[in-house]
Amino acid sequence: MVLPYHLRNLARVGEEVALNVPEPVTIAATLDALEARFPMLRGTIRDHGTRKRRPFIRFFACEEDLSLEPADTVL
Repeated sequence: MVLPYHLRNLARVGEEVALNVPEPVTIAATLDALEARFPMLRGTIRDHGTRKRRPFIRFFACEEDLSLEPADTVL
């Protein structure tokens, strides 16, 4: 997973992070794994209450923009 600059600074990591995501690998499962490994990112990518994507965050996989896809979309 590649993180934008401001999230890398917050999590104190490099550009890419490796995650173990349980099957099925969905957008939500990936974000759950990211927030579990880097708790300081909770609330920055998704709203705390609704768990919906924050407007300024985009999700891409295989050069495809998945930002408006449902959270249960399989990657």
